[in-house]
Amino acid sequence: MINKKPSRPGASKGKKGPTVGTGGHGRKSLEGRGPTPKAEDRTYHVAGKRKAAQERLEAARARGGKTGSGSGSGSGSGGAGQVRRPPQRPKKTDESEVVTGRNSVVEALRAKIPATALYIAARIDYDDRVKEALSIATKRGLPVMEVMRPELDRMGGPDSVHQGIALKVPPYEYAHPIDLLDDILKAGKTPLLVALDGVTDPRNLGAIIRSAGAFGAQGVIVPQRRSVGMTAAAWKTSAGAAARIPVAMAPNLTQTLKALKERGVFVLGLDGGGTISLPGLEFATRPIVLVVGSEGKGLSRLVTETCDAVVSIPIGADTESLNAGIAVSVALYEVSKLRNE
Repeated sequence: MINKKPSRPGASKGKKGPTVGTGGHGRKSLEGRGPTPKAEDRTYHVAGKRKAAQERLEAARARGGKTGSGSGSGSGSGGAGQVRRPPQRPKKTDESEVVTGRNSVVEALRAKIPATALYIAARIDYDDRVKEALSIATKRGLPVMEVMRPELDRMGGPDSVHQGIALKVPPYEYAHPIDLLDDILKAGKTPLLVALDGVTDPRNLGAIIRSAGAFGAQGVIVPQRRSVGMTAAAWKTSAGAAARIPVAMAPNLTQTLKALKERGVFVLGLDGGGTISLPGLEFATRPIVLVVGSEGKGLSRLVTETCDAVVSIPIGADTESLNAGIAVSVALYEVSKLRNE
């Protein structure tokens, strides 16, 4: 009896020889895709994004908004084709902030940060800083509470050094980005906004608000998550500009930017690898929102894809990058200069 040789797993059992063809069914996959589309017809290309932005602007003008001229009539509410704002409203911060320490409290009061009460420890040593804090609080009509030191320990937290004095700051009331745009248009101004993507340093936010007030921007937008909020440090760095420049909170930054684009606003990202140079920016006279990312990570992928263009600031070879506050300041100055020419 002859034993058969066991076959190898996966080995073909067919006969050797020529294989049968497809009968021409695969011919189409071998054909070319035709000529390369023009740059402006490619949605991912800079020229394509510029064309799409121009079409959105013309569509907004056709709806009667006149967004590009800054007149602001008709884009606020109602009307056919109106883009609805996101139903979710931005949340306020959960708790009040407590500023502790004699120098910090005095500086916060000098900067006119909104506050609800000043707390002084019983039997405190009244030096010049405490006297100044009491004087400012009295002139502003702030309640002055005398409490025991354990209460100040509880208010400031385990790691705070309150030095017998604390200032209670209420939660900041954020605007809604679409409401902010409506207010700008109703005032007859050409929108110029700044949006932050992943910026977590409150001093950068304060510096950006200060630059916005100096160069004609009408508001700042921060994301609800993974972003800095309006803290006492941001108020202090803004040097009073936070009292004039509203800050809006976006539940989702990418969706908010898309909603602004549908209203005829051009979204320009700031990044060192941008394809458009800042000097002589052609978008300067149009409705703009400048988006800046963190110094380390820059703009996120989704935000970059949402931008109509990514703008770079020419800098010297010895300087690797600019922080968010300085980058926004330079960009706002250039836009302000071009708008006033």
